[in-house]
Amino acid sequence: MAGAIIENMSTKKLVIMGVTLLLFQALAFMVGGLIAPSPTTAVHYLATKCVDKIKHQEESKWFMPWGHDQCEKIRTFDEAVAKRIEANNIVFAIHIPLPQKEMSPWFQFMLVILQFDIAFKMYNQIDDGAMASLDVRLAYRDDTVSDWTEMAHSFELRKLSCNFTTIKNFENEGRYYECDLLPFMEIGSVAHKYYLLNIRLPVNERRKVNVGIGEIKDIRLVSIHQNGGFTKVWFAMKTFLTPSILIIMIWYWRRIMLMSRPPVLLEKVILALGISMTFINIPVEWFSIGFNWTWMLLFGDIRQGIFYSMLLSFWIIFCGEHLMDQTERNRFSVYWKQVGPIVFGSFCLFIFDMCERGVQLTNPFYSIWASDVGTELAMAFIIVAGICACLYFLFLCFMVFQVFRNISGKRTSLPAMSKARRLHYEGLIFRFKFLMLVTLTCAAMTVIFFIISQVNEGHWHWGEHTVQVNSAFFTGIYGMWNLYVFAIMFLYAPSHKRYGDERSSGDAGANSGEDIQLTTTITHVDGPTEIYKLTGKEAHE
Repeated sequence: MAGAIIENMSTKKLVIMGVTLLLFQALAFMVGGLIAPSPTTAVHYLATKCVDKIKHQEESKWFMPWGHDQCEKIRTFDEAVAKRIEANNIVFAIHIPLPQKEMSPWFQFMLVILQFDIAFKMYNQIDDGAMASLDVRLAYRDDTVSDWTEMAHSFELRKLSCNFTTIKNFENEGRYYECDLLPFMEIGSVAHKYYLLNIRLPVNERRKVNVGIGEIKDIRLVSIHQNGGFTKVWFAMKTFLTPSILIIMIWYWRRIMLMSRPPVLLEKVILALGISMTFINIPVEWFSIGFNWTWMLLFGDIRQGIFYSMLLSFWIIFCGEHLMDQTERNRFSVYWKQVGPIVFGSFCLFIFDMCERGVQLTNPFYSIWASDVGTELAMAFIIVAGICACLYFLFLCFMVFQVFRNISGKRTSLPAMSKARRLHYEGLIFRFKFLMLVTLTCAAMTVIFFIISQVNEGHWHWGEHTVQVNSAFFTGIYGMWNLYVFAIMFLYAPSHKRYGDERSSGDAGANSGEDIQLTTTITHVDGPTEIYKLTGKEAHE
C-alpha cells in the first residue's frame, strides 16, 4: 500500500531533511541579521518658515528652504510680527531629502509623521478637541535645476492631542506642550530624487479656522523609508525562493495527478497553500525600481492577507482530516463554520486597508486616524479581526487536543501487533505529532520575534559583528514559512514505496481482526481511500 512520503520515508532520510531545513532556516536569520542593514531609516526635518510676499497666493509658486532658488525666510514668529507678516503669508517648507542627498526607488515607500512645537500662553491655550487645518502641497523633481511638478494638493484636518505637564500660569509661559505625533503622509513608491512639501496654516477667525490651537512655534517632520540595502537583500530572497516553491509545487501536483483516484481535500488545500506562497514570493517589486507603482504597498498587504488566510484555513482542515472520529469529511463544506471566521476577519482587515491605503493612492495626505469617526471605524475593524483571531486560536488548540487524544486512544491496540508493524505505526504517530509541534513552533516563533522586534533597540552586538534583529525577524520568518510550505508539500506528496508488500503471512493472520484508524489521509495509487487504517490485512476500498 502506498502512502505519503512522511509515512514511508526512512528515519535517517527524515533526519537529514530536517537538519537541512534547519540549516536553511539559520541561514535565513543570518542573512537578515548579519548582511542586511536595518529595514527602515528615520530622518528628522525642521520646517523652514518662508514668507509669501504676494498678496494673492499663487498656486504654482513653490518655496524652497535652501539652494539657489531659496525663499525669503524668518527665524521666529516674533520676527514676523515685527515685520507685520500675517500668518496666512507664512509657508512651512521641507525639502526631502537633506542637502547633498538623493532619494531612490530602492527606498520603496515613504511615511511622514508630523509634530507641532506649541508654546504655552495664558491667553492662547489649546482648546479641547482642537483641530489644525493644513493646506499641504507635495511636488517632485529629478534634478536640482528643473521646475517642481505638483504631485498632490489637499486640505487636511489633524486633531491635536497635547498635554501641558506643569502648572498653567504666567511663570510657565513659553514652555512647550507635549503633543502626540500625527500621521501626515504616505506614498507607496519613491520614484523621484527630490520631494518638496509646502504647508500653510490658514487662519480665519470668523470661520474658526486654526483658532484655539495654541501658539505654534515650529513644525517637525519625521520621514521613514525602507533602506536600499535591505530592499536588495529582500528582493534577492524572493528571487531565490520563488522557483524553489514553484518547482516543488509542480512536482507535488504531478505526483497527485499520476494517481488513479481524484485528489482528496487535504491534497487540494496543500496545493492552494503552495499557490498562495508562490503568489507572495513572486518578486514583482523589481518592477517598482523602474516604474512609479504607488499601489505596491496595498498589493503587498493583499498578498500577505491571502497567504495567512490560506495558512490558517490549512491548519483547520489539516487537523480536521486527522480527527479519526468516524465523521465523513473530505468535503470543504464540513469546515465552513471554522473557515468562516477566518474569511470574515480577513475581509475586515482588507476593508480597513482599503479605507487607508486605497484612498492614499489619490491623496497621500489622507489618514483614517485623522478623524474621530475614522478612528472608531478603524478600531472596530481591528477589534473584530482580533476577536476572530482569538476564537480561531482557541478552536485550533481544541482540535489539536482532540487529535492527540484520539491518537493516544488508538495506541492501546499497538501491543497486539508484531514488532515490525508496531514500530512502523509508532513511527507514524510520532511523525504526525512532531509535525504538529513544528507547526505550533512556527506560529510561536512568529509571535515571539515580532514582540522582540518591537521592544528592543533594533540591533545586538555579537563580538565584532552587529546583528540587526529587526532585519533578522523579517528574513527569518519569511524564510521559515517558505521552508514550512516546502516541507508540507514534500512530505505529503504520494510515495512510490509500498508498505506491506513484504509482510509475512503470519503477521497478516495474527492481526486480521484489527481495524484501527490512524493519522494521515491515504494516498493509495489504486483508488480513493479516506483514512489510513491500521489493519493486519490490506485495506480494501
